[in-house]
Amino acid sequence: MPNTIIIGSGSYIPNRVIGRDYFMNSEFYTEDGVKIEKPVEETIAKFVEITEIENRRFIEDDLSNSQIGYEAAKIALEDAKVDGEQLDYIIYASNFGEVTEHGYADFMPTMAARVKNKLGIKNRKCVTYDMLFGCPGWVEAMILADNLIKAKVAKTILVIGGETLSRVTDPHDRNRMIFADGAGAVVVKATDEENVGIIAHNTICDNGPELNYLENQPSINKEVDQKRLYVRMLGRKIYEYALKNVPVAIKDTITDAGLSIEDIDKILIHQANAKMDYAMIERLHRLYDVKEYDHAISPMTIQDLGNTSVATIPTMYDLIIKGKMEGQSFKDNGNIVMTSVGAGMNINAIVYRFPKK
Repeated sequence: MPNTIIIGSGSYIPNRVIGRDYFMNSEFYTEDGVKIEKPVEETIAKFVEITEIENRRFIEDDLSNSQIGYEAAKIALEDAKVDGEQLDYIIYASNFGEVTEHGYADFMPTMAARVKNKLGIKNRKCVTYDMLFGCPGWVEAMILADNLIKAKVAKTILVIGGETLSRVTDPHDRNRMIFADGAGAVVVKATDEENVGIIAHNTICDNGPELNYLENQPSINKEVDQKRLYVRMLGRKIYEYALKNVPVAIKDTITDAGLSIEDIDKILIHQANAKMDYAMIERLHRLYDVKEYDHAISPMTIQDLGNTSVATIPTMYDLIIKGKMEGQSFKDNGNIVMTSVGAGMNINAIVYRFPKK
């Protein structure tokens, strides 16, 4: 049975840096639609204290999700030294697709098809497929790619995660300060080398009461247009759910790989809130009765890039493997975890082992 290895990566980080000043003229409301009377500066400062998000990136007005996905994909293909005509699949993960100027999600044609078109790929047998799975979409797309490769349906696959969340946030919701734009991509390929690449993965879907922890809703300011929908999340519910379930899911996946926490060099975790990520990583170690550990095991980009949803993990992977994150690197033949939680609620995790150079 073939294994799935990453042979190239790319990312697109928008040039527009959005700091505190961008939100200073905001009029924020509570989830119950009550105007927050305390100074905006105080609201923003409290937000930064909890999330650690000081800056985030927004795309320029003339760009689109498929365009930044294409830019990341082009770099990944060049890095992998792969001709686009060789691709068997292009899988594009996002939550909102090609967001229109009115904030509507647009998936026709698919994001993957748009990128294939932009890449100029003529191969009619290159299948274009969109993955809708909340923030864990890119990790799930990687799991799908691994299944396709192990089933010998495909040999070479381009996996993209791209989002333009700045265009779907409610201007009156404090949580809008979490979200950002960006895209990341990798090229994966089948290999006959044993015990490398994706060596274990797990997916959990809790779609009962958790279904509405993240959803689209009208503005929380009842005085404005209630027809347009924005991304809305129940922060406390998500925090509690993630803390309870994500560490266990990661541990189960590490166990399935025949490993323990001391065998893991890095944990690339989806980042929506730094406080939540720190707590999940700490709780994971506690499951192994480990109290002291090197916090560099879990690299962080949220402070400067914000929550880019499906783009977070592939972007972080690209930055680390290319030596663009200070103090961070991957070990030859080392093991890493890629894991995410998001709308659904869905959780997934991958244990990935780098091939020997």
